[in-house]
Amino acid sequence: MSVSQFIAPFVSLVLAMPVMVGQNGAQQASEVDVIQTQDDRHERLTVPVRIGTHGPFQFMIDTGSQNTVVSTGVATTLGIPIGAKAKLTGVAGSEMVDTVEIDEIGLGKRSYYSVLAPLLERADIGADGIVGLDSLQGQRVQIDFKRGLMAVADARSLGGNRGYEIVVTARRRSGQLIMADAVIDGIKVQVVIDTGSDTSIGNRALQYKLSKRGLNGQVELRSVTGQTIIADIGLGRNLKIDQVNFGNVMIAYADSPHFKALGLADKPALFLGMRDLRQLDRVAIDFATRKIYFDVPDSSMDYTGRFSDHVNSRLN
Repeated sequence: MSVSQFIAPFVSLVLAMPVMVGQNGAQQASEVDVIQTQDDRHERLTVPVRIGTHGPFQFMIDTGSQNTVVSTGVATTLGIPIGAKAKLTGVAGSEMVDTVEIDEIGLGKRSYYSVLAPLLERADIGADGIVGLDSLQGQRVQIDFKRGLMAVADARSLGGNRGYEIVVTARRRSGQLIMADAVIDGIKVQVVIDTGSDTSIGNRALQYKLSKRGLNGQVELRSVTGQTIIADIGLGRNLKIDQVNFGNVMIAYADSPHFKALGLADKPALFLGMRDLRQLDRVAIDFATRKIYFDVPDSSMDYTGRFSDHVNSRLN
């Protein structure tokens, strides 16, 4: 299988929607919400979501998206009236899209009210919708890859940092948590965890620094807007975030506007996708305290080697 066939379309997004000012969310319960996750065809996580009394619908959890998104099919089925248009910026460019106001979105035991969401085609999203940062702020998102579970709650309810080997403090920008204490093959890089993408994507500044390393070739990346962009393929042998090591990180390099939107265009930066995150046992993203918690596999497991074998078998 060729490299371009191996890397699936990238669908993370950054939304530039000034009309979102004033949106609010409220939680119904203080209990921990443990949600059984499913994997879509690109190895991202989807969870059951209610819209009012309807559903459940399968929404993708996307820590790389600023706002919650609903598919046009779901909005049509539920008869939700279309509102004003807003500007949406995805991996391949910007586009004006319709929006809808949703009275209530339910995730586990929590509900979020008066959610203004862009409308996108399900074929471009790969799910019925997207749970974005606007529905995750103030909470901790804890993903257990081994058990296929995700928990959404405050940090105390989820046990603080107990059971996690490494804790990294990030800085916040436009709702995103950016980790600056990271190095890939000797190059300092800023990293954002992106659960909405199967593929890790790097900016051109990172490509320039790593230009003599890794694979060659190109791949077409597809945005949630349906737009496409051509990316170059590279390979980072080792990504180290604090004391966490990721082996054989396959990177798609592109002139994506979401780097500029976060002020990450000029220095090496990487959106770390699900294929690489699955090298962990668990990860928790605490938006309230700006901390990322890592639970790495047992040291006796040659995880990097097994991942490398998997990549090679898919490419041959």
